Amino acid sequence: MTQAKQEKLAGLTLLGNQGVGYSYEYSPGILEAFNNRHPENDYWVKFNCPEFTSLCPITGQPDFAAIYINYLPDVKMVESKSLKLYLVSFRNHGGFHEDVVNIIMKDLVALLQPRFLEVWGKFLPRGGISIDPYCNYGRPGTKYQELAWFRMQHHDLLAMEKVDNR
Repeated sequence: MTQAKQEKLAGLTLLGNQGVGYSYEYSPGILEAFNNRHPENDYWVKFNCPEFTSLCPITGQPDFAAIYINYLPDVKMVESKSLKLYLVSFRNHGGFHEDVVNIIMKDLVALLQPRFLEVWGKFLPRGGISIDPYCNYGRPGTKYQELAWFRMQHHDLLAMEKVDNR
């Protein structure tokens, strides 16, 4: 293995590990991060999870959603396999829709300390009502805090890219 590849994988235990199985119990500790190679740049990283599942904390019935995670990295970036396993870990987690998106945001902010991060859950209707909670974080005292407030005020008007399970 080249030194560049070793450096790239340093500290990552899930990427390339075929023996890692899914956990269906909420597992924030599974999230892993790596160093951003372009911390001098502002740029978006977007994740779309069209098959997210959690449980209603009262009835135990499954809730299905598309979860959108967008962030502006600083020093750390989330490793995508660990993010996938983390999102799957909500499968048997009982949480209201609003709670779930806030937990995801807080776990990612704690891991990454990003400049900006937002999570939007587009839950399928149950009982004739869909719930689409949105939350965000902008680093306090910076232009990213202003970005967070702007996006909070306009999040439903902002065009989220259309995802067709590409």
